Amino acid sequence: MSLYVAQIKREFGIIERENYNKPKSDDPKFLICPPEKREAIIAAFKHFGMIQN
Repeated sequence: MSLYVAQIKREFGIIERENYNKPKSDDPKFLICPPEKREAIIAAFKHFGMIQN
């Protein structure tokens, strides 16, 4: 899910561009990335050289 990828990018300080389809509500609900998916996303970032850890 692209929302999970965006959360992990924010966590590692990877700059994203401005989002043009912003939520209409003032209090959007955010999903929390499950630990197993978080590890898979981090492994992909390492594979593509986006992070060094």
